[in-house]
Amino acid sequence: MGEDANLRRTTTLDGFRVLWVAIKREPTIFTVATLGAVLFGVLTVADAWVLGWSTQHVLIPAFDTGEIGAGLLVWVVALFMAVAILRAVGIVARRLGGGIMYYRMQSHTRRGVTRQYLSLPMEWHQRHPTGQLLSNAYSDVEAAWAPIMPLPMALGTIVMMVIAVIQMFVADVVMAMVGLLVFPAVVVANLLYQHYSSPLMTRAQELRAEVSEIAHESFDGAMVVKTLGREVEETDRFRVKVDELRDVNVRAGRIRAIFDPALASLPNLGVLVVLAVGVSRVTSGATEPGAVVTVAYLLTIVAFPIRAIGWLLGEFPRSVVGYRRAQAVLEAQGNMAYGDVELPRGSSGALLQVDGLHYSYDADTPLLRGVDFDVRPGRTVALVGATASGKSTLTSLMTRLVDPDAGEIRIDGHDLKGLRRGELPRDVALVPQTAFMFDDTVRGNVTLGADVPDDEVWSVLRTAQADGFVAALPEGLDTRLGERGTSLSGGQRQRLSLARALVRRPRLLILDDATSAVDPEVEARILASLRDDLDGDDTSAASLLVVAYRKATISLADEVVHLDEGRVVGRGTHAELLASSPSYAQLVNAYETDPAEEGSNR
Repeated sequence: MGEDANLRRTTTLDGFRVLWVAIKREPTIFTVATLGAVLFGVLTVADAWVLGWSTQHVLIPAFDTGEIGAGLLVWVVALFMAVAILRAVGIVARRLGGGIMYYRMQSHTRRGVTRQYLSLPMEWHQRHPTGQLLSNAYSDVEAAWAPIMPLPMALGTIVMMVIAVIQMFVADVVMAMVGLLVFPAVVVANLLYQHYSSPLMTRAQELRAEVSEIAHESFDGAMVVKTLGREVEETDRFRVKVDELRDVNVRAGRIRAIFDPALASLPNLGVLVVLAVGVSRVTSGATEPGAVVTVAYLLTIVAFPIRAIGWLLGEFPRSVVGYRRAQAVLEAQGNMAYGDVELPRGSSGALLQVDGLHYSYDADTPLLRGVDFDVRPGRTVALVGATASGKSTLTSLMTRLVDPDAGEIRIDGHDLKGLRRGELPRDVALVPQTAFMFDDTVRGNVTLGADVPDDEVWSVLRTAQADGFVAALPEGLDTRLGERGTSLSGGQRQRLSLARALVRRPRLLILDDATSAVDPEVEARILASLRDDLDGDDTSAASLLVVAYRKATISLADEVVHLDEGRVVGRGTHAELLASSPSYAQLVNAYETDPAEEGSNR
């Protein structure tokens, strides 16, 4: 029981700390919203005073005389209208200010989370499911700032409650004491509500993230699910979490359905008691009828602030959970440090040097061990190795998606870690194994928003052997490709991905098995066109690093680097390695049989 009390206290304190973060960031809007809420509270209490004054000075004399003075009636209507208009102004300021503050904090936090996603290295992303990251950026941020909306109202109603209680005591001390007996009951009811609802709300927030994770994973793997007939199993996996979320929300709803009527009825019971006591006191001459009406009306008012504070506190569990989850992303370690080195601009190929490179995903099983090689300007180097030898990891390291555990990667003599942010992507382009397409036009997927003339887009499409099928599309460059390019084949997506890299005119182009989905004939044309496009003397040609399997690809390279179990075990031309390295010959012959050898075998 003690641990539960401590947990509730901690959640409440953390909830106020979250609100303080928002108040410090948006002090002006918070002040406007709070002043509007205070105005609403003051005018609500003023309504009670106007009602009591009207009862005492207009209604009762009217019963005695049988008539109401026209001037007095105008004053009463004017008072009620003035109070109503000013109270409406307070409501507008409170709600508009609270809404602006709420959405600004969401926007600010979402931008921060997104910027952090972009700055964190790929190894961090590999440890976190995409569904969880989506939940962090959306539902967690939304939950974190949910208490902002009721905050101005809660603060305004506190002022309203203080003024109302003072006015109750001014009107009649005895009836005020009787009426305020309802306070302990309302406080106890709110505490019970918090005790039972807070754990359920916290669990519901966690389950929302889990549901998002499962849904995203299932949608992302839709092809696997359908081709292997796993729809029922995936539906069941999703159903378990959705049902649990439903049950938690239903339990929370039941609790609220019990306590909301109870909280609403307590002030009404208090009003009945006050009226009973008030009638007795009016009969005895101890007070006036106007005082009874004022105290009874004020009693209905002072119960509302307690409920408003309860609504605020009720948002704290979800808020604290959401804030912690979003803050965990914002405080995540692994941000890449950048230097201030700028690479020389120009058309010459880049000099890439890999020196003593070590990298491991698991400290106990290193993947790359002391890798050394270089790619000289204007040269084409093929990186060849068996599956899981570290080739794709090397491409990630050379484009600085991740940093090595030891060793250096240099471009034009500069360590990649010393380059200015954004410098490396200007000179180095990677075409990965999996070609990702955005739900955009062909032009948008190739240029990615850069200002590139259409004739240049068509030029790189020709180099990538993609101009033919793009021209055949219904709207050419303006054809939308759908989510992940579902309207295209795998080979077409790979060719567009290659064009996307070429349009930036990189000084170093890295192809990570980028034509694996293309048939050999088309691949041969791509490689020949690519070689012609990049060809030139040593001062003007771009450098090319190709992760390759097919002999047709490897044979175009000026040099081959043979990677085996995370080490460079051979370097030379394709012919030299075939003659000197049995393991290399066995590897490349296992992937593809040379056409000349096929002819001799026939």
